[in-house]
Amino acid sequence: MATNVGHGEGDLAVQSCKDQLYALTPEENIHCQHGLYFQDGQRRVDYVLTYPVKKPGGGRSSRQSTHLLTENAVARSLRRGVHSRGIHSRGEHPRHHQAQRPKDSSSLPSSPVADEDHKAFRREEFEGKLRDTGLELEKDEDTKIPGVGFVKIHAPWTILCREAEFMKLKMPTKRVRPTFSSLSLYLYKISSLVSKVLEPLHPHVEEHQPKNIKHLSHTFSREKQHLLLGSGVYTAAYPLHDVIMQPDTVDCLLQLLYEEWANYSVFYKYQPIGLVRKYFGEKIGLYFAWLGLYTQMLIPASLVGVIVFLYGCATVDDNIPSMEICHPRNNITMCPLCDRVCSYWKLSTACGTARASHLFDNPATVFFSIFMALWAAMFMEHWKRRQMRLNYEWDLTGFEDEEDHPRAEYEFRVMQKSLSKDQKSQHKVEKLNYQDRLPAYMTNIVMMLLMIGVTFAIVFGVILYRISTKAALHMSSNPTTRNHVQLTVKTTAAIINLVVILILDEVYGAVARWLTVLEVPKTDKSFEERLIFKTFILKFFNAFTPIIYIAFFRGRLVGRPGSYLYVFESYRMEECAHGGCLMELCIQLSITMLGKQLIQNNLFEIGIPKLKKLIRYIRSKQGAFQEEERQKKLQRYEADHFLEPFAGLTPEYMEMIIQFGFVTLFVASFPLAPLFALLNNIIEIRLDAKKFVTELRRPVAARAKDIGIWYNILRGVAKVAVIINAFVISFTSDFIPRMVYQYMYSPDGSMHGFVNHTLSYFNVSHFQEGKETMDPLQLGYPVEICRYKDYREPPWSTTPYEISKEFWAVLAVRLAFVIVFQNVVMLMSDVVDWLIPDIPKDISLQIHKEKILLVDLFMKEEQGKVHILESRTSAVGKENCSSGNNNNSTMAHQRSGLHTNSTNSF
Repeated sequence: MATNVGHGEGDLAVQSCKDQLYALTPEENIHCQHGLYFQDGQRRVDYVLTYPVKKPGGGRSSRQSTHLLTENAVARSLRRGVHSRGIHSRGEHPRHHQAQRPKDSSSLPSSPVADEDHKAFRREEFEGKLRDTGLELEKDEDTKIPGVGFVKIHAPWTILCREAEFMKLKMPTKRVRPTFSSLSLYLYKISSLVSKVLEPLHPHVEEHQPKNIKHLSHTFSREKQHLLLGSGVYTAAYPLHDVIMQPDTVDCLLQLLYEEWANYSVFYKYQPIGLVRKYFGEKIGLYFAWLGLYTQMLIPASLVGVIVFLYGCATVDDNIPSMEICHPRNNITMCPLCDRVCSYWKLSTACGTARASHLFDNPATVFFSIFMALWAAMFMEHWKRRQMRLNYEWDLTGFEDEEDHPRAEYEFRVMQKSLSKDQKSQHKVEKLNYQDRLPAYMTNIVMMLLMIGVTFAIVFGVILYRISTKAALHMSSNPTTRNHVQLTVKTTAAIINLVVILILDEVYGAVARWLTVLEVPKTDKSFEERLIFKTFILKFFNAFTPIIYIAFFRGRLVGRPGSYLYVFESYRMEECAHGGCLMELCIQLSITMLGKQLIQNNLFEIGIPKLKKLIRYIRSKQGAFQEEERQKKLQRYEADHFLEPFAGLTPEYMEMIIQFGFVTLFVASFPLAPLFALLNNIIEIRLDAKKFVTELRRPVAARAKDIGIWYNILRGVAKVAVIINAFVISFTSDFIPRMVYQYMYSPDGSMHGFVNHTLSYFNVSHFQEGKETMDPLQLGYPVEICRYKDYREPPWSTTPYEISKEFWAVLAVRLAFVIVFQNVVMLMSDVVDWLIPDIPKDISLQIHKEKILLVDLFMKEEQGKVHILESRTSAVGKENCSSGNNNNSTMAHQRSGLHTNSTNSF
């Protein structure tokens, strides 16, 4: 619900806002509320429902009414099944109630008027069923948006207290300050000193919460339940945003977020995660906390990546293989790169490519790959610790996921199956079994394979584009065009891949949702997890298939001169440049990563919500006004109606997970990836913050103690990254061939002669008929022997063109390196995991101490009650005793009187 029960940052700010609001004059009060309160100016609007309204004759109806709404969870889960507390209290099963809706819906009248009347009846029925729980409702059909009516809902304090008990929210019972041992106190002083140094990086919101004070909290006990809102009866449901005032005015919570979070000028500051959680809920707070930690962890990775890149720049002139290629006396003649139109070329013309390849293919990249694997492990461990600290600060340490009720679609399918079975037998079907879902599962498998096949087909199409374009450019009469064939083909192909990736991302997202709907998952949690898994698989293949092809397959399926491998008998498979495919891999990776971040993650996130908002304004016939004037006239609940509905955190997590893949999976070929990711995330945090504050409707606050399935995906990507980087270093770069040559074949143990060692010989007279070059004298002399990059026997050998023993030696070392690298790095990652505890020691000690203090507090309270009870009991006893003594003395006096009288009489 929009109104949160609890404590934390921003409480004082909200109270200040209310105090200043009620201190205004009636006219100023109405102007300040901007639709945040009921007409009485006292009851705050916690939630809003919208529905279509017909205005007869184009006029406006001015009727407003106040009702009572009896829905305990309307503001939290209006999209769930109708399970009213009254039904449960009578012992009826919720499914019987839910079955009424589909049956009624199936008998809806077909005419539009009857349909509208039926929806109006269902709205009245819904409100009637919600009358007993105490939520207050006010309708407003006299709005500035034609055809839209609003139901404003207010939750009184008694309802909030009851909901807090249902949700097991923790309430503060006693303030405590943390205690420290001597060592902990010393570390705390150091931490305080560091905090003072970093004070300029913190947002100006911390003064609203006392330092080093934590409330002892204890949970309530009862469970909450859920209701279903009929589809089409209401058009929208959302809690309201606060009103963002002008500077130096009312200090509301949203105003603080707008100034200290959703502002590009504070990009260098930490995020006010406490305020984010207070306003949007724990689930969104955890996302931004995770994104903030991920961005912070990218800083050391970026620094190391820049150092590796600078090392490559500094050592490029000392790289012996590059010097041999670029040497003026280099007279090595290379074989043609394509059939017919390509001619022989000098190896020295590849000098620029060889020098550029050294920037990313040097011994430092091996170190960087190991560092990034350990970095990923440390990031995961630090996030677990950060998550645990947030759970402690947000009183979620004892929170358990609630029982997730069945989705309405699932219940409807169960009801359909039950009805079909009831016609044959009286047996009640309680759930969908494997046979019911088998067609959906088969459809999922087939469609997933088909979509992955589409990705492979597009990559294959880009391969054909590169082959044909290269041949066409070699036929050009322009010398400049012929000299830059490789760069032109690589860059344009990478851009084509980027455009296709952006398009297919949207298609695959829709396909994944459709396939998940077909499965009819039982709960919302199951639906979300299945949707995330399918979307991730499809988008992962979409983003990384072109990169995987360049890294591991290009240049390895080409054959040799005189026996090349052809596609469709006319397209010769493409080769890598002499510097290897690592440079092209770097180009593809950088263009894809930067393009996705700039276009998809930033421009789309800015442009699409604004475009949709404009379309809604135009459809509502409000487009003729200027936006500022329109915003001044609209109430808050009317303005929020035009905002983009919150679609969940899946898109936000997905783009960051894909970026995490770019940073870790192929980091050996692109050391600058962490730097570009860092720069993007600095903008992304403020962009997402601004989107949540100003562009999206306020999400319904959701509780969560972790990031769910995303953590498992992150761990999986980190494990796969170790394997992929091992293969990139071993098979894509020249690191292993250089080591083998230096320690096994070099005469003097240096790299001199390495280039010549990696080149094989070919007799040009052995070309296939019709495949030889059309211009054999382009170099000015006839060529008899040309060279090509491979480990094969020379033509004068007894086994010409067969794979040489050097090839097998290099392959053996490559495979050995993969095994050793993978096991060593994973072992080091496990050591890091073991060394860093999941729960910070101070948090575990404080939790233990708070449990003891809570027990002591409750014991003292019970002792106090017992003492009061004993005091009252003793007081009553004394009163009874004194009254008894008085009675005894009276009786004794009476007896003595009687005795005296008897004596006197005697």
